Amino acid sequence: MGLFIFGCNSSPSSDKITILIGDEEISLVWVDGGSFIMGSSELIANNDEKPSHRIHIDGFWMTETPITNNQFAAFVNSTNYVTTAEKAPSLKEMMSQLPKDTPPIPDEYLVPGSLIFIGGREAANPYSSINWWKWSPKTSWKNPRSENPTLDGIGNHPVVHVSWYDAIEFSLWSGMELPTEAQWEYAAKLGKVTNTREMNIWRGIFPINNNLDDGHLKTNPVKYYKPNSIGLYDMAGNVWEWVRDWYHPNTYSMEGRSKNPIGPKSSFDPMEPTVPKRVTRGGSFLCNDQYCAGYRTTARMKSSPDTSLENTGFRCVISKDQMEKILKKK
Repeated sequence: MGLFIFGCNSSPSSDKITILIGDEEISLVWVDGGSFIMGSSELIANNDEKPSHRIHIDGFWMTETPITNNQFAAFVNSTNYVTTAEKAPSLKEMMSQLPKDTPPIPDEYLVPGSLIFIGGREAANPYSSINWWKWSPKTSWKNPRSENPTLDGIGNHPVVHVSWYDAIEFSLWSGMELPTEAQWEYAAKLGKVTNTREMNIWRGIFPINNNLDDGHLKTNPVKYYKPNSIGLYDMAGNVWEWVRDWYHPNTYSMEGRSKNPIGPKSSFDPMEPTVPKRVTRGGSFLCNDQYCAGYRTTARMKSSPDTSLENTGFRCVISKDQMEKILKKK
């Protein structure tokens, strides 16, 4: 699938380019290259955000919003792709990720579906058991909300219930890539999102009650809030976004490249050492400033690449060289 680029603002020196994939438009914003301090030394920072260190990033194009339901539908309609959540999990594969002597997973969980948030009865704290999720059979990107089992009215919301594998397949089809963790953080810091009133997060006591001050219980339309200072929407809140890198808590102390780092060669999560995980960034509508503050530009989250959740989507990038090659073929 090639990119079709159109519009008067379509040159390598433009700040914004619009492409057509299938019958859907996607706009990309140019992110100037430069150096920045990756990670955080602030008190609120988690250990896996340390040590802070200087990184250089080459310029790149980034989709101005997370990929939407309509844009993902264009991909599925063109390829007949079936997402991870639409396929029954493999018992053998699931058991391989669990500690030895774990009892077999019940049959009711070995059906197509995804994870949805159900909340809890006690205020969250750093030692909470995270039992706020449940397996929801038949839930997928095309049926993201059980109370509204269609995409009617939410075509311009971020696609959710997509695994890392699904995000990779979309990016390959569209001629783009998932951003690296460094690219994502650089774009977020360059854009300077700081006002929590301008993002979709949990407002209230998490996970007991959301007072809905922002009007959104779950996802919001991708251009509901103002863009950041470089023209990117939803770089904080709305949905967590898959990036390319494997997760490791010591990534920054292991990092061997100070220019365009691509993350570790393998994954390790001490909380679940048998489960390889990829990184997600940006926080979601479930992030809360009294609990996790996951919307911070340096906050890192992780999930196994076959996991799909109702608060996780993705956006894409494309390099300057690749865009120039496409423009020459135009």
